[in-house]
Amino acid sequence: MLACVSEIALLPTDVSLVGMVDTYIKNYLMPQTRTGDAIHLAYASYYKIDFLLTWNCNHLANANKKQHIRIINSRMNLFTPEIATPLELFTETDT
Repeated sequence: MLACVSEIALLPTDVSLVGMVDTYIKNYLMPQTRTGDAIHLAYASYYKIDFLLTWNCNHLANANKKQHIRIINSRMNLFTPEIATPLELFTETDT
């Protein structure tokens, strides 16, 4: 698995991401102890990534949080990715 992902280019860090993470935490989107979730959302929003896949149903893939995320991103003039669990992207098959 590591060999597969080692070929994927990393997105560059931008100074704007730090402010975005701070804003997410100050607006209670994520707890202060979960900065990884805020960083994940900041990268997806800043780089306009269509889907943010996560198993985190407490702070990201949560219907109550999604509206809050849209509001905060809108205030910062940011794109809001579609936040989903991997299961939500499965397609039905006829078997």
